[in-house]
Amino acid sequence: MTLLQETDSINPVIIILQDKQAEDISLIDLSSESTIADVFILATGNSDVHMKSLIGYVADTLDEMGATYRIEGENSPKWILLDAGNLIINIFSREGRNFYRLESIWAAAKTTRIE
Repeated sequence: MTLLQETDSINPVIIILQDKQAEDISLIDLSSESTIADVFILATGNSDVHMKSLIGYVADTLDEMGATYRIEGENSPKWILLDAGNLIINIFSREGRNFYRLESIWAAAKTTRIE
């Protein structure tokens, strides 16, 4: 499945991240690069509380969509991951985003920055 085919499942997540002031939102299309997932969404929170709030809002959105997911790293100050199968949402602190550099790791994949 390509990023364009995933649009219906991605849009509500992007909208909630934008509404809740997530920073540096990016999509990485992994559909032709990996079997881990089809799409990574990356976003940065401006504090621990903001990161946890973003994950909560994304989880609520996925619940409304009927999606199954699991959350990893809920107590991490650097990176919280929400795994919804072919869609993985990564919420970082600024420090965590710079440390893990997922955009660099997946540099061969198509990346779209959300303004």
